[in-house]
Amino acid sequence: MKRSRNEVSRWRMLRQAQRRRSQWVEAQSRTYRHLTRLRHLQLKQQRRSLLFAMTYEA
Repeated sequence: MKRSRNEVSRWRMLRQAQRRRSQWVEAQSRTYRHLTRLRHLQLKQQRRSLLFAMTYEA
């Protein structure tokens, strides 16, 4: 069945918007992952420095 030009363009626009939205969401999660990793590394470093200080106090 042949689609009208308007129908085709409407589908294309919808698909494009959906792709853009999914790319945005992916970028957000990537940014968030970066931040959580930094926070995790910082906590790890704090724990290690505390352990180091306790070892040399005794």
